[in-house]
Amino acid sequence: MTTDTIGTWAGLVWNALNEADVLDMKQLKKMTKLKEKEVCAALGWLSRENKVTFEESGDEKKETLVALVK
Repeated sequence: MTTDTIGTWAGLVWNALNEADVLDMKQLKKMTKLKEKEVCAALGWLSRENKVTFEESGDEKKETLVALVK
């Protein structure tokens, strides 16, 4: 895993979020076809650049929802 690879994954995640506004981890994995650890690395990259926000879903599942910073 290199920074170039993580940057590529971050681009895939950013594109998915740009299309759908808000996604959970399962949706991000499905849309990007990345593994969970790859999505997490990409989200770390995007978070460090202040490109994404995180919030908990209001339902019983308490999933983390991710959105692009507007």
